[in-house]
Amino acid sequence: MDIPKKPKSRRTPWLLASLGLLALVAVTVGLSRLRAAAPSVERNGVWLDTVKRGPMIRQVKGAGTLVPERIRWLTADTAGRVERIHVRPGTPVEPGTILLELSNPDVQLQALEAERQLASAEAELIALRTNLETQRISQEGVLATLQTEAANAESQAEATVALMDRSFVPKLEVQQVKGRAGELSTRLNLERQRLHVIQSSTREQLAAQAGQIERLKAVARFRRTQVESMQVRAGEPGVLSELPLELGQWVTPGTVLARVVQPEKLKAELRIAETQARDIQLGQRAEVDTRNGVVEGVVARIAPSASQGTVRVEVTLTGELPKGARPDLTVEGTVELERLGNVLSVGRPTGAQPNSTVSLFKLVAGSDEAVRVPVRLGRGSVNSIEVVQGLAEGEQVVLSDMTAWDAVERVRLR
Repeated sequence: MDIPKKPKSRRTPWLLASLGLLALVAVTVGLSRLRAAAPSVERNGVWLDTVKRGPMIRQVKGAGTLVPERIRWLTADTAGRVERIHVRPGTPVEPGTILLELSNPDVQLQALEAERQLASAEAELIALRTNLETQRISQEGVLATLQTEAANAESQAEATVALMDRSFVPKLEVQQVKGRAGELSTRLNLERQRLHVIQSSTREQLAAQAGQIERLKAVARFRRTQVESMQVRAGEPGVLSELPLELGQWVTPGTVLARVVQPEKLKAELRIAETQARDIQLGQRAEVDTRNGVVEGVVARIAPSASQGTVRVEVTLTGELPKGARPDLTVEGTVELERLGNVLSVGRPTGAQPNSTVSLFKLVAGSDEAVRVPVRLGRGSVNSIEVVQGLAEGEQVVLSDMTAWDAVERVRLR
């Protein structure tokens, strides 16, 4: 006899399917609410720094060279050909040291012609003085003769008048004698005036000729100086740094022949970026790194205009120069702008500019993650910058270039 079986329940498969669907939905919702995994960054590949509070020195830095404080450029006064070179660059020289010799026959001929003209003018002065003195003496002789004749005529006229009063001579003869005396008196006055004119003319002619001689002397001195300048001398003590000439080379007036410097008196010429040079002032402290030592100095001059994006700043060196310091040596200088007191600062992030807002990755305390935060920056220096807002003392931030992670808000440092 068959035992009847209970029919199977049709609700069980549906129940299992519903439970499975609910589980799938729960998992999907849970996964959707999970945030994406933060990308990993090598900790050793980034630059980390800690925000600190305390004093901060504002500085700007720039490359430059050492240049002599005193440079003597020697240029050609006349055209000429290089005949001899006595000294080569790098040799110590004294003011009278002959560096090189030039030759130019035309210059020597001009000097000789100037000497000839001067000698001729001096001979003309001697002849003129002789002629004028002769004229003066002759005129004084004529004047002496007329004075004697006029005196005799006056005496004769007085005697004739006395005789006429006694009726010894006629009146006509008295008139003739008086007329002769008056004529001689008039001629005497004229000859005196002529002597005065001769004396005045003598002074003027001699002065004019003397002036001509002085001018010719100046020309002769100039020509002699030109001849002497063809022996080029150092002019002052120092070291010959440049002599860009060769034997037989023809030079024209104004050509640079040599440069003499004093290597123990150097200054630094720094090229500071124009965006950083606006706060530089005269008298500010500076340090110049010569690669062999650091020398202290002060800002002595600031160029009034920028060139190719930089401003030239001259620094007078007050410290002792290290060994190996020489003109044209490449150096790096740092100018101290100001000292800030109790400020919040951090190392300068890559590409950060003063008085701007940047996004930096800040390390989360107790984890290996860093989150992006906006940071407002203030005054900047070479290696540090002031933090105005966005960070607190003791927090660590990533200063390296993180542009590759601009699309994420957090990274993990491993």
